Amino acid sequence: MRAAVFTEPGKPLLIEEVTPLPPGPGDAVVEISASGVCHTDLSVLEGALPYPPPLVLGHEACGTVTWVGDQVTTVKVGDQVISSPDPMCRECWFCIHGQPNLCSALYLPPAHRVKRPDGSGAFAFSGLGTFAEQMVVDQAYLVPVHTDLPAAELALIGCGVTTGVGAVVNTAQVRPGATVAVIGCGGVGLAAIQGARLSGAGRIIAVDLLESKLSMAAKFGATDLIVPGEASAEDQVLELTGGLGVDVGVEVVGRVETISSAIAMTRRGGDVVVVGAVPMDAQLQIPAFEFLTSEKRLTGSAFGSSDIRRDFPRFVRLVETGQLDLAGLISATIDLSEVNMALEALKNGQAIRSVIVR
Repeated sequence: MRAAVFTEPGKPLLIEEVTPLPPGPGDAVVEISASGVCHTDLSVLEGALPYPPPLVLGHEACGTVTWVGDQVTTVKVGDQVISSPDPMCRECWFCIHGQPNLCSALYLPPAHRVKRPDGSGAFAFSGLGTFAEQMVVDQAYLVPVHTDLPAAELALIGCGVTTGVGAVVNTAQVRPGATVAVIGCGGVGLAAIQGARLSGAGRIIAVDLLESKLSMAAKFGATDLIVPGEASAEDQVLELTGGLGVDVGVEVVGRVETISSAIAMTRRGGDVVVVGAVPMDAQLQIPAFEFLTSEKRLTGSAFGSSDIRRDFPRFVRLVETGQLDLAGLISATIDLSEVNMALEALKNGQAIRSVIVR
């Protein structure tokens, strides 16, 4: 089968004919129908997230189960499934205590999943490796869904949509009438804006450097659009809110500077939710006394604080009923051979989500 293999930071992915390694008793084999090209894949390619090569990239996908091991209980042959980079083992402390997005299976040592043409092994990114025609994956990463929605749309639920919508709905638990600011209007940011709209936010302020992304934000529900310039983003937000600040600031860029901006534009007693994947060595400094007296709550949002077995079907229903727009997030559908061009378009801000389809 074909797969796109990461071999060195800064180098294009190699499209290779690889051989899947034999699955285990808890594994399933999935024929991949569609896979989104996510900014996290780009972060690995650029070296910002230090994953060991060789590595089959890709981590949000939809496909059909073609084989299951004898210990598999959650999916069966013929099921249409959405893959998740955040597994749910249903046995660890976090799964049992209502925080399955922090499942301990996420930290298991990686294993080779395919054999390359030279006989060497390659890992699968996030336990998945969806930039391929097929994947061998533990059942904990799969959720069956029953719908006629296009595979290209379903794939986006596997990461970007769940991360963005979940950050607002699950992590921040935005209330009707609240004021929300979203910094960064890529795929995850646009999903967060939709999450704010679904939650009944009274004002949704979108912040981005690119006018093209802000125009998209308006289509998805943003009520106010801000480009940082002579006046900073936080100053413009404070002006819009009469000096108060927003109830919830959502940072989706993954930079210390924009996290600080989100904190500054959030009112006293408000919530700041960090969604963007910051470099692993980044450090955030907060004035301790101001943090104490302002009672702002700063929280990370790992995979939108989601329970994939609850939220994936829920998001499918929202799409089916026209309340959540996934088709509008898709910039292009491409062949696997075009994945490097899709990553470059993502880097240059020319695409929200390209989706590899078969």
